[in-house]
Amino acid sequence: IQADLKTFTALGVYGTSVLTALTAQNTRGVQSIHACPTEFVEVQLVSVLDDIGADIIKTGMLFNAEIIELVYAKLNSLPDLNLVVDPVMVSTSGHRLLASDAIDPFIKLISIATVITPNISEAEILSGDIQIHTIDDMRKVAIILKEKGCKYVLLKGGHLPMKKEDMETNSSNILRIHLMNDIEAVDGIYTVDILYDGEKTVEYWKPYFQTDHTHGTGCTLSAALAAYLAKGIPIREATEFALTFVAKAILHGVNLGIGHGHGPLNHLYSISEIPFVSPNSFPRKLVESCLPEWNDYIDHPFVKGIADGTLPAECFKHFIKQDYLYLIHYARGYALAAYKEHEFEEIASAADVVLNIYHESKLHIEFCKQWGVSLEELKSTNEATANLSYSRYFLEKGLSGDKLDLYVAMAPCLIGYGI
Repeated sequence: IQADLKTFTALGVYGTSVLTALTAQNTRGVQSIHACPTEFVEVQLVSVLDDIGADIIKTGMLFNAEIIELVYAKLNSLPDLNLVVDPVMVSTSGHRLLASDAIDPFIKLISIATVITPNISEAEILSGDIQIHTIDDMRKVAIILKEKGCKYVLLKGGHLPMKKEDMETNSSNILRIHLMNDIEAVDGIYTVDILYDGEKTVEYWKPYFQTDHTHGTGCTLSAALAAYLAKGIPIREATEFALTFVAKAILHGVNLGIGHGHGPLNHLYSISEIPFVSPNSFPRKLVESCLPEWNDYIDHPFVKGIADGTLPAECFKHFIKQDYLYLIHYARGYALAAYKEHEFEEIASAADVVLNIYHESKLHIEFCKQWGVSLEELKSTNEATANLSYSRYFLEKGLSGDKLDLYVAMAPCLIGYGI
């Protein structure tokens, strides 16, 4: 509960809670568990949902069959249910957190879940004790778990570090996404988390962290995933953001020095984190700060048409003609940047960019010829409103402000192409 609420706070959503069991635990392990009476769990559920409601619900430790049956009955009656099920079965220290007779009721709960987030041990139990030793085992078990009725399976591989060559596949139905690229994988060891929807498999690769600061990792991931989904972010991107959040929380937890066993993550690192910690962090923070607009951009029919080759030829010709005109103004922007500088090195650097744009324009002219668009036609093309508005915007910012105003105004172009 504590990890969940800290995560919700860090990610800018409001979390409420319903307690199903109380634990006496510390970084060394779980000493005792006291299950809440089923009737009291029901009262809590009704109290929270009748007044505050929820955009998404996340379950954690449910402990016994009676509580699971109650939670299933209550949640199954809700319209438009969005449910993240974290199958909390065994603690980091190895303490059993789910009664042995609760497996069947738990599988019934899985059937109404939007996404489940088992780790290796939990996936083995839920799949009928199928052992997982390789990446292929993970892929097979993800398929089995999907057949339990949930929409998505996020199978976590943090307990199965492996060499990169052991993770290779020739399947064209697997999309790989590499996370934390600014951190080198020690000894070439990685972990992989698998998101499966019944058709497509997405694998998230990241360097393996050899650390004891992993207390509450599973809870934090499912809470982060729930937070991003509550914001309306698509599952693939929500998973990427949640995994990155947890990875950074683990890294920032090293210096906390709390306890004498498996130390906790630093859930609140992002509240005080300087954006420029890594090369990728600042652009990613910009994207996360305006996700609805970003998603509108990457999901725009034009962008998708470019990506899958379905954009009509005339639309594509319009695009490449406008792109030629934009290159002119982009060069003007860097020429203005050169004017704003006061040292030869910075002036030369901006001028080099102008020359690079010039050489790019020559390539662009030749490319346009392949589409039947001549240089004369390029020069006689009227600027589209969007092209005109944006290029004049950054030129005006550069004229009225300093060089930082100019560079920031031109940054969306670089971020849009580069991320």
